[in-house]
Amino acid sequence: MRISQARRTLVLALSAALLTAGAAQAQDKNSIKVGVSVGNGEQIFEVVKKVAARDGLNVQVIVFNDYQLPNAALASGDLDANAFQHQPFLDNQIKARGFDLVPVALTITAPLGFYSHKIKDISALPDGASVGIQNDPSNGNRALLLLQSAGLITLKPEAVKNNTATPLDVVTNPKKLKLVPLDAAQLPRSLDDLAIAAINNDYAEKAGLSFTKDAILKEAPKGPYANLIAVRRADKDKPWVQRLVKAYHSPEVKTFIETKFNGSLIPAF
Repeated sequence: MRISQARRTLVLALSAALLTAGAAQAQDKNSIKVGVSVGNGEQIFEVVKKVAARDGLNVQVIVFNDYQLPNAALASGDLDANAFQHQPFLDNQIKARGFDLVPVALTITAPLGFYSHKIKDISALPDGASVGIQNDPSNGNRALLLLQSAGLITLKPEAVKNNTATPLDVVTNPKKLKLVPLDAAQLPRSLDDLAIAAINNDYAEKAGLSFTKDAILKEAPKGPYANLIAVRRADKDKPWVQRLVKAYHSPEVKTFIETKFNGSLIPAF
């Protein structure tokens, strides 16, 4: 029996629709690997995992102790996403290493602080003191801006404008501070050898330091340093990315951040 032209057209249309749906489903994932930094990042993602699981998305959390590794792991395909960095850090890594990575959502703001085992107030910082700062460009710049905000140094205006300050951009240093660039993870362990050190929030927490109680110089809680979720550019429109973002931006995760960290971490969504 012959199939009418109209019926043939309907059959072909349905077949095409099923193929399209199948292709879209094949592109999605129900299990992903997400890289986070040690400390508060892994704590938050324990909650994200539970929320995502209710949507059928299994999130495997991979913890890193080094800021230089998660983007390389993501770019190489060992991760599906990471959530540990702010936009200036990502921009610098893309420029320096050619990664084709893009942000898909904001997560938290983690204000930077200076800590000390030797003084209780920044006004007591002695002349010639050794001051630890991060040796990566974006966080080192951030630490120098914080020192400038306290009137301890002055930086070249162009470096401030472009967020590219390094110790070479210091134009006045009345206390003759000795700036010591170190790996971010090493700074907490170096506090006995330094007068003060800029320590990122996740490493501070791991070392038992509280931003609200122990930092003697604090970055303003709102600024350009909100952390983000990054993925490979080819994946940015995949359904699993939307599911991951939805889980992170859930009321459960927001409430956990606000109650667990008491202002040392702030939801950026």
